Amino acid sequence: MQFPAVTLALPGWVGEFLGKTPAIYPSVEARMELVIELASRNVRQGTGGPFGAALFNLNDHSLLAPGVNLVVESNCAVAHAEMMAIMIGQAVLGSYDLGREGFPPFELVTSTEPCAMCFGAVPWSGVRSLVCGARLEDAEQAGFDEGSKPVDWDLSLRQRGIEVVRDVCRREAAAVLFSYAAVGGVLYNGRRGGPQ
Repeated sequence: MQFPAVTLALPGWVGEFLGKTPAIYPSVEARMELVIELASRNVRQGTGGPFGAALFNLNDHSLLAPGVNLVVESNCAVAHAEMMAIMIGQAVLGSYDLGREGFPPFELVTSTEPCAMCFGAVPWSGVRSLVCGARLEDAEQAGFDEGSKPVDWDLSLRQRGIEVVRDVCRREAAAVLFSYAAVGGVLYNGRRGGPQ
């Protein structure tokens, strides 16, 4: 029995867009503004859902890897923005462990706090810091089902040595979610399914 290969790739516009942006993002707000713009452009380009993420080198604040949500377009439930950024970052570095000795510390910046799946990937990825824009309740208000995670999820990451910063540009990040829902964007989730 043979099975198809699974290939996930960022839309072409991501590289074109990032080629026109700064190489360094010195503030956490600048890093969040970038991922919010990725989320917004992903919707405007019709290439995915309203979520963006990116990995940054915490020593020099350079971008390692971007990610956008590609779930519907790729027919792959794990193609969340955070997962894409993590996978691309690991491919760039040639390592499954972003916290490996000899690597600088990496920060995952995400336009919306992680869903249950992406929350689970954070400690396994090796990132040292997580920065979130919109909150779970914003995503759920827009209609997304983010799954179950511990109420004190941020504390559990901190106990593993991962810094967590929340609500960075929250209003702007949530606005992308609400705009997507308002124009009838596909709200795939386990509770209601999605396009068949």
